[in-house]
Amino acid sequence: MEKFNYQNLEDLQKLARIQLKDEEKKDLLESLQKIVEYIDQLDSIDTKDVACCNHVSQVQNENVVRDDVVGELLSRETLLENAPDQIGGMIRTPPIMQD
Repeated sequence: MEKFNYQNLEDLQKLARIQLKDEEKKDLLESLQKIVEYIDQLDSIDTKDVACCNHVSQVQNENVVRDDVVGELLSRETLLENAPDQIGGMIRTPPIMQD
């Protein structure tokens, strides 16, 4: 697999619509490179004689959930700053139904 590089990080930042400081970019780039290296290690493991496990829920049959906790909310202005398009103080989305 190709090594995760700075250009990949820039593309990812644009797709995720996030702004990263230079120090954050450096840390994130290092973390993502380690993840890609780990995936490469997993790809090298011989799994030819390992049976498929299609139903993981049979292995662990208890549902682990956490309590919902209300955290800090974004202001409307902050939310709309991150929206790709807006109209009348609301996020504008493409229509899903046609006449």
